[in-house]
Amino acid sequence: MKKSFSQKHLLGIKDLSRDDIELVFETADNFKTVINRPIKKVPSLRDVTVANIFFENSTRTKISFELAQKRLSADVVNFSASASSVSKGETLIDTVKNILSMKVDMVVMRHPSPGACVFLSKHIDASIINAGDGTNEHPTQALLDAYSIREKLGSVKGKKVAIIGDIMHSRVALSNIYCLQKLGAEVMVCGPTTLIPKHIGTLGVKVESDLIKALNWCDVANMLRIQLERQDIKYFPSLREYSMLYGLNKERLDSLKKDIVVMHPGPINRGVEITSDVADSIHSIILDQVENGVAIRMAVMFLLAGRN
Repeated sequence: MKKSFSQKHLLGIKDLSRDDIELVFETADNFKTVINRPIKKVPSLRDVTVANIFFENSTRTKISFELAQKRLSADVVNFSASASSVSKGETLIDTVKNILSMKVDMVVMRHPSPGACVFLSKHIDASIINAGDGTNEHPTQALLDAYSIREKLGSVKGKKVAIIGDIMHSRVALSNIYCLQKLGAEVMVCGPTTLIPKHIGTLGVKVESDLIKALNWCDVANMLRIQLERQDIKYFPSLREYSMLYGLNKERLDSLKKDIVVMHPGPINRGVEITSDVADSIHSIILDQVENGVAIRMAVMFLLAGRN
């Protein structure tokens, strides 16, 4: 396997080769041993300054990146758009150029507009990590999801993964489809027909509107949150009806003739797409995903900094 990352930025899974993804996983394996030691820090990025620039609210992703940066001994600058000159009309490029003039080496950015990170990468020299751009991609989430499947089942290749829920508004779904397919998995999307993009079949995924059929087909069920904040119209009658048709509960899980792995990118709406007894069950690897997120983000930043 090659030992260098092919990209200057991590803008989306679409740009990565299978070798790139495997290299991230191999690097994350090493960092996972680090974060489980009594002393959880390494000096790998001691002279690197990273700016976290979030134009959208984030809890888990932001904390995960910050923790990863601190574990690597990087200098960290946090920037929140709501409390900045952006609210006074400053443009994206001006904002970032001002931050870069403070000699920042790497930018982790979340932005509500699809393509914002690609746009920025053409105008500045620092390495950019896409922490979610609108409904487009969320590459580190897809990497940690696939890494968690690999850890639980030994390999991603040949596994059947059903992504269930609000596919239309989910950047997690798109990045997961790209990542899982590059690693040799079969992918199915499942949800109400109103929440499945019209031409998603062209990506080579199976499309299913019946939850029970999807669960019986898959080895892994990745349950997505309903993204009400991105929905401008009503796509289904009520959350109660959605839960009745597409919610994963213990009764449905027990009715299957096999064990499946249950995942969720968070935050969980308990009682809507997944019940507490499933989220907290032995089938669930949701907390493993959270832990793996730190190791994966450490690996990505380490590789982008050219420290491999």
